[in-house]
Amino acid sequence: MEDNSNTTQDNPTSKTGLGWIALGSGLAGLSVMLGAFGAHSLKASLTEKKLATFHTATDYLGYHSLGLIAVGVLIYILKGETAKKLKRSAIWILVGIVFFSGSLYGLVFDGPRFLGPVTPLGGLSFMIGWLTLAINLFKFSKKSQ
Repeated sequence: MEDNSNTTQDNPTSKTGLGWIALGSGLAGLSVMLGAFGAHSLKASLTEKKLATFHTATDYLGYHSLGLIAVGVLIYILKGETAKKLKRSAIWILVGIVFFSGSLYGLVFDGPRFLGPVTPLGGLSFMIGWLTLAINLFKFSKKSQ
């Protein structure tokens, strides 16, 4: 008989944590697919510079997808007020993925020029996400002592 005493049904932060883990996992898989696509299908059609930009976008997508998985695990484990604060970090990291990697992909395929200034906003979003994660975990560690 299965033990359901530790389910996530009554704990919204557990569900939130699992949601971020699922999203990060899906985006990590997407980064692998895009990496393979770039390596095998785009080599002949893109300039060396555009191919390098595509790889940068894919690398950052992959790294930050793993970050979303890690934040999701922390949200799942820590729960409560700390989990709510960590959710903000996950949101900033996701915004960074969309703005940074998304704008680079758009630029590689000759999207609108306004995407150029969007890329640094994505980098700034990454920084905010990681710094808010560090600050909130530091505060939590001090409170837990």
